[in-house]
Amino acid sequence: MENIRYLDKIEDPGFVKDLPEDELPELCAEIRRMLTDTVSHTGGHLASNLGVVELTVAMHRIFDSPRDHFVWDVGHQMYTHKLLTGRFERFATLRTENGLSGFSRPSESAHDVFYSGHSSTSVSAALGLASAKKLRGDDSHTVCVLGDGSFTGGMIYEAMNNAGRSDIRMIVILNDNEMSISQNVGALARYLSVIRSKPEYFKLKEKTEKALKSIPLVGEPIAEVIFNLKTIAKNSLYNSNLFEDLGFRYMGPVDGHNTGQLCEALESAKLVDMPVLLHVYTTKGKGYDPAEREPTQFHGITKFDIDTGEPLPCGTSFSEQFGDFLCDVAAKDESVCAITAAMSVGTGLRRFEELYPDRFFDVGIAEQHAVTFASGLSKQGMKPVVAVYSTFLQRAYDQILHDGALQKQKLVLAIDRAGFVGEDGETHQGIYDVAFLNSIPDVTVYSPSSYGEMKAAIGAALYNGENLVAVRYPRGREILADIERARACGTFDIYGDPDADTAIVTYGRIFGCAAQAVKRMGEKSVKLVKLNRVKPLDGEAAGAVMDCKRVFFFEEGVRSAGVGEKFAAALLQRGFRGKYKLTAVEDEFVKQASVAAQLRKYKLDADGMVGVIEN
Repeated sequence: MENIRYLDKIEDPGFVKDLPEDELPELCAEIRRMLTDTVSHTGGHLASNLGVVELTVAMHRIFDSPRDHFVWDVGHQMYTHKLLTGRFERFATLRTENGLSGFSRPSESAHDVFYSGHSSTSVSAALGLASAKKLRGDDSHTVCVLGDGSFTGGMIYEAMNNAGRSDIRMIVILNDNEMSISQNVGALARYLSVIRSKPEYFKLKEKTEKALKSIPLVGEPIAEVIFNLKTIAKNSLYNSNLFEDLGFRYMGPVDGHNTGQLCEALESAKLVDMPVLLHVYTTKGKGYDPAEREPTQFHGITKFDIDTGEPLPCGTSFSEQFGDFLCDVAAKDESVCAITAAMSVGTGLRRFEELYPDRFFDVGIAEQHAVTFASGLSKQGMKPVVAVYSTFLQRAYDQILHDGALQKQKLVLAIDRAGFVGEDGETHQGIYDVAFLNSIPDVTVYSPSSYGEMKAAIGAALYNGENLVAVRYPRGREILADIERARACGTFDIYGDPDADTAIVTYGRIFGCAAQAVKRMGEKSVKLVKLNRVKPLDGEAAGAVMDCKRVFFFEEGVRSAGVGEKFAAALLQRGFRGKYKLTAVEDEFVKQASVAAQLRKYKLDADGMVGVIEN
């Protein structure tokens, strides 16, 4: 980006504190240009970041990071924070291998206090930080920023209920950019909200309370009566007093694009010796017209044309194919329902939502509720399909076990983003679902490698499965294999020479890589076993390689409790005496990089497989 005036000079937040107030709009405009330009090349979360530019600038003017701690819910709205904390020189590496993360990473900067990637966790983390500070006598501030969508997750309320019963100094900033939590209650209420956000208000309030309480005998009762009258008057102006009912001092709403008002409100919040909820209104995508018009599309976006806002073409995907297929099924079967946890676009369900609104349920960021809700639908004869990213399914483990499998409910988990996810990094990898589903009885898991197999598996789950069935598929496109495809969703298939003494066993997306590896090594020398159903394992699949001298299992998931270990156990039980080698993700977190780079690093692409077998 050309015409940089400020960003290349920022080494730490002190720059923002020293900048004249009349130059702040120009700084904010420059930040927005940088965000839009960078994300157009790297992909990422754009609309939410464009909406919090002024808020982030105000936070760094009023607080002293890293002594004062900022906790960002999810972390997808902290790009401006990265720019204001000395990371401009590396900003072009956003979401690339060995580059800046798209989320909060303490390993990246002292200004990032907590890892983030999943929603509704910020208040819990901030409360822990603030409580520890109180115990140590540390008077620094703890501030957490969360979007209104985070309030659809139950963990937020658990944390706020806990925080509200304490006298902890903590500031929660609610970035309200989509849903109206507090209704517009007229000019008087708006005027009072501004007055109540000024530092002078809190200073006068504190002095008045001290003066009243110093009056012998009657001071305390008078102060309490005045407080109760104030609360009654305030509640008559504001429809909802939820936050104060939870024990927070509510402030706002404040214009989230007015740095002057924001700074005043933050200064006021610093004066309060109890948890504060500062309500801020912002516009998602502000400053970039395509993102303002379509904030959902620009929430998380791939590379795009900055002039038109159109995503660069990348072809169809598993998510889109899943959504279209489910629409076709629902057209013939009125018992089919779709459930998503605030991911209708990402999981390919937007068309289903438009065609069958009565059978589409977006439950918000509440994966636990989604699974139990689906179990209730199932109990009444419906066929619920819960579409969820693998990394977010982790949050519903107990519900899968207790409310789904144990209850023997017939429901389908459509697990999107299974396996490596690429640039979103450690917090989003879909490499754990097989391992934790392996531990739950009466769960069936399919892992198709192509669009056709995915549709067959979904069909089998809806009409052949008796209990809970999971169908897991990767992000993006299928890896085409130059080999005859299975037409039915059997438990496993065998390709190549059935008499070969070397076998490759795998499942899911990397079957395409295995097929390429077999072609390079010669189809007469290697047998390829593709597992379509990975739980429960078909014992005959193990029997198919018992006569091999060498068996190589490749798994795009964690080694511990994965399918490869289960397969090894099955071979041992049958008396296998050959060599068995399992290639999977060892005991480590997978860092951000492209999916191709991640497959290459863990020897799960065709070159890696050939290397493992031939060495």
